[in-house]
Amino acid sequence: MRFIHLLVIGALIFAAAYVYRIKMDSTARTEKVLRLHAEIREQRDAIAQLRSEWARLDAPLRLQGLVERHLPLKPVNGTQYDSLKNLPDRPPRMFRPGEPDPIGSMINTIEAASDPDSVTGSVPQPEDKQ
Repeated sequence: MRFIHLLVIGALIFAAAYVYRIKMDSTARTEKVLRLHAEIREQRDAIAQLRSEWARLDAPLRLQGLVERHLPLKPVNGTQYDSLKNLPDRPPRMFRPGEPDPIGSMINTIEAASDPDSVTGSVPQPEDKQ
């Protein structure tokens, strides 16, 4: 009988220790959750503060004042445009009227030298069907 009593007392002590460990784990996790909630609240407050600062910096009246203060811009009126007859003369040609265009001939030479079957970019090359 004494052996059963000792066994029951040992089981009660083990159960009390196990319940205490569960309680301490749950308390630690609750504290961690509360810390995370506080951190989330701080981050949300920081985001709200940054959004309000952005709204203040992006206000049209403030930007207009900065533009007027720092940029020497004036409104455009219709008399600022010149007529086509006052345009400068066309620059001289680099080749004679009968000769082929030198840049066009360079492009044609490059195109002729390149492999017409080569594929560039991310398009896969088509397989030959035989």
